[in-house]
Amino acid sequence: MEDQLPTTVTDKPKLLLVDDEESILNSLRRLLRGQPYEVLLATSGAQALEIMAQQPIDLVMSDARMPNMDGATLLAHVHQRYPDTTRIMLTGYADPSAIIKAINEGQIHRYISKPWHDEEMLLTLRQSLAYQHSERERLRLVQETWDQNEKLKRLNATLEKHVAARTSELQQTADMLDLAYEELKRSYVTGTEVFSLLANLRLPPAKQTNRQIIELVRVYCKLHGLDEGTSRDLTMAAALYNIGKLSWTDSMMSTPSDLLHHNDRERYRGYPKQSESLLMTLDPMKDAARLILHHQERWDGSGFPDRLKGEAIPFGSRLLKLAVDFIELQRGLILERQMNSDEALVYIRQYAGRLYDPELVEDFIQVCATYLSDVTLADPTVKVLTTRDLAAGMILARNLNADNGMLLLNAGKVLNGPLVEKLIAFEAMEGARYSIFVKVPEQVESALLETS
Repeated sequence: MEDQLPTTVTDKPKLLLVDDEESILNSLRRLLRGQPYEVLLATSGAQALEIMAQQPIDLVMSDARMPNMDGATLLAHVHQRYPDTTRIMLTGYADPSAIIKAINEGQIHRYISKPWHDEEMLLTLRQSLAYQHSERERLRLVQETWDQNEKLKRLNATLEKHVAARTSELQQTADMLDLAYEELKRSYVTGTEVFSLLANLRLPPAKQTNRQIIELVRVYCKLHGLDEGTSRDLTMAAALYNIGKLSWTDSMMSTPSDLLHHNDRERYRGYPKQSESLLMTLDPMKDAARLILHHQERWDGSGFPDRLKGEAIPFGSRLLKLAVDFIELQRGLILERQMNSDEALVYIRQYAGRLYDPELVEDFIQVCATYLSDVTLADPTVKVLTTRDLAAGMILARNLNADNGMLLLNAGKVLNGPLVEKLIAFEAMEGARYSIFVKVPEQVESALLETS
């Protein structure tokens, strides 16, 4: 059996499409253009095997009926030589014998009928590659556990040879078991992150949140020196806080929570409890599940599900709410308008003491400024003003966009009187209310103080 080199995590998955009809291959290539894959083409089974002998392939999709070597035979060869490669058969006719042969000899992952539906084809490819990634990670963890067990077996064998040293050797073994258990916990965290990325596939990329929330929580834990157990629970809670939403419709998942209708709003208020229920059966997840249960509680007691108030809300839940709302405000999952990072922090500061722990808010803003290069709010020289508070000589601290996303002014622009008047007029025309992030030079501030 030939060994196939694994692809690295930074490589795009490689897809090999095999069909003797070039029109089919061209259609598939057009469909996959812009997808995060490297696509290779072959017009015969022999050519496909030549390509696979030269480079690793993650997924092969072959037409069933081809001259010389049919799809089932090709996939059987692939299974024998490259068992780690995912195999899919594309068939344009109902041939039970070919499908049975592909399943029995090629052990195909899926088969797709021609003509295919584009969205179903893309979903099948994404699910197949996600399953392959998860299986590779599982096998890696199994191998790692087996290696650790082998080390423990060798250690145990030496105990009978040195009776005098038995006590110290038993202590050494216990220490290694503790290390192995800690490593298993860390592996559990990795597993939750992988699962969260798969769950995020329900949302379009612009609406996905979990990866950014995980990274933000990690930065907070590192900057504040939180212990490993607390950091681990917060990371797992950040990875799976919205697992209770997976039963929602696609429309409900991408609709801002403030725009949900009555029935959907009641279902929305139930998702923290649903998430906790799904995770409580997993012993390592119990503490993280409790943080998820209460991450929609509010400082003033108006939150859900238990209307906890103030410090009765677990610290981790208070922090998780800040991180979740900060990212979801920017994704348009809370309000209809998508905010930039500074606007989201202004919103959070505005509701400190009502929605958020007031003692955590400013600390959280400083962490965001450390983590994100586009946050200016933590800079004491930056002010947040309305258009009518603007004055000539002020300098934009960040880009100004209209509510529809159109760029109005670039960061660094020095304001003048006519420009301020145009902004006020445009704001009135749009029926909007802009928050302008500006730096105020000393001479401008002095002039404002003299006229006030």
